[in-house]
Amino acid sequence: MAKIGIVLATYNGEKYLSQMLDSLVAQTRQADFIVAVDDGSKDNTPAILKSYENRLPLQVTILEKNSGHRAAFSKALELAQPQVTDSDLIALADQDDIWLPQKQELLEKEILDKALVFGDAQVVDADGKIMATSWRSYSKIEKKISMEQQIAGINNVTGCLSLFRAALLKTILPIPEGVTVHDRWIAMIADRQGGIAAIDTPVVQYRIHGNNAVGGVAAPSMSKTLETQIQWIQTILDNAGKLLLTKKEIRFAKKLLGLTKARLTRAISPLRLLWIAKHRKELFLKDSAAVTLKRILFTAVGLPLARKIWKKD
Repeated sequence: MAKIGIVLATYNGEKYLSQMLDSLVAQTRQADFIVAVDDGSKDNTPAILKSYENRLPLQVTILEKNSGHRAAFSKALELAQPQVTDSDLIALADQDDIWLPQKQELLEKEILDKALVFGDAQVVDADGKIMATSWRSYSKIEKKISMEQQIAGINNVTGCLSLFRAALLKTILPIPEGVTVHDRWIAMIADRQGGIAAIDTPVVQYRIHGNNAVGGVAAPSMSKTLETQIQWIQTILDNAGKLLLTKKEIRFAKKLLGLTKARLTRAISPLRLLWIAKHRKELFLKDSAAVTLKRILFTAVGLPLARKIWKKD
């Protein structure tokens, strides 16, 4: 029987962490080990983790300095890797969610011959009140997306809803610094090394509150967003071989990188607008014609023009 290892990264998570750990205790398919990396918390998070060591197979590592969300998960996966074989399974956990009792049992059953499987989630607020019965519908996430969509920054696999084969760790690690969200990187690798399966059943209560590391957080400034996109696309191109990108996908990434860089310094370009319109299905989530048109027009606008229109960055 394959082992299941859970990796958990925490940071100042004392408010919801006990609820999360209680939901791990309640799993109908218990984890064989849980690697928890605390990323330099200043609150009671490390003590809470330690208090569960007699109820869960926890291996707690406490970092003195905060390294960031990506680096903390990369560290946790690196600690998990020596404990698994290729046929074992890895689950990702966030500190503020609640796993439904059959999450691991169900995903283990449904992964079949795929490299990764992911479920849906109920969306809950800070107090645990259900806001939506489907995270996928709430966020307009599709079950399957193209590699071009992933290059453009669209991600349909939320890490805490997934289970993947440990064999992928050989390619996943180390997670490059330019990766903005670790689960997007994992999904791209899984897509090319065995494929991804999606099920409709909710497996988690996904909590949205003011301090989420990813999901439900306020959008950064336009300049910061563009810089992050440039970093992401360049990382994709630097790792094109590892990601098994086709020539067509590489051409798309290069064109998108050039367009994104141009938006930092150039107001607008008719050619930019035409390319965005042509590739709207790869660049944007599926939505109404009116919403898509707004996105096309906004994506054609460069930072200099945006500053003139909105009088801010």
